[in-house]
Amino acid sequence: MKDLIIYIHGKGGSSQEAEHYKILFPNCDVTGLDYKACTPRDAEKEFSDCFDSVSFGYEKIYLIANSIGAYFALHSLGNKHIEKAFFISPIVNMEKLIADMLVWANTTEEELEIKKEISTPFGETLSWRYLSWVRNNPIVWNIPTEILYGSRDNLQSVETINNFADRYGANVSVMENGEHWFHTDEQMEFLDEWIIQRFL
Repeated sequence: MKDLIIYIHGKGGSSQEAEHYKILFPNCDVTGLDYKACTPRDAEKEFSDCFDSVSFGYEKIYLIANSIGAYFALHSLGNKHIEKAFFISPIVNMEKLIADMLVWANTTEEELEIKKEISTPFGETLSWRYLSWVRNNPIVWNIPTEILYGSRDNLQSVETINNFADRYGANVSVMENGEHWFHTDEQMEFLDEWIIQRFL
């Protein structure tokens, strides 16, 4: 039986992005997780149910997750039988990211607590309920993990990524001048080589 690769896209992405990995891994079944969740709380049940549905009958399952999709996976799939996870530009510390966004929006956590929600000039709506949930639900993750990080990632610092990696035993690869969104020919070539080399 073939192994299964489950792909989880990031914000604004699509499950159709899984087609890219079908070309890289012709000897595996590859499926994209098509989800509606916008918060880790919503993702907990949706991701778990979807995983159970698509993975039934497979002996070896691998996970490829992008950006916020990786963060949702960290909160929902930690107890699943996954051989290895590959995270591309993952959000690994949402509390830190929200704190950074508060600074970018020239506001404070105290104001967020009072207003409950704050719309930002860069299109994100910050939520006190979301921040509180993140703080009360720490990540539990014991799956072997490889992380690909771009040195020009504007959402998570390399220190944040390395802190996560140290805590959970993940391996980090850095692409110099790589961005949060890997999309140029050069970036995709780097990504492809990275994941093929580390897949086995």
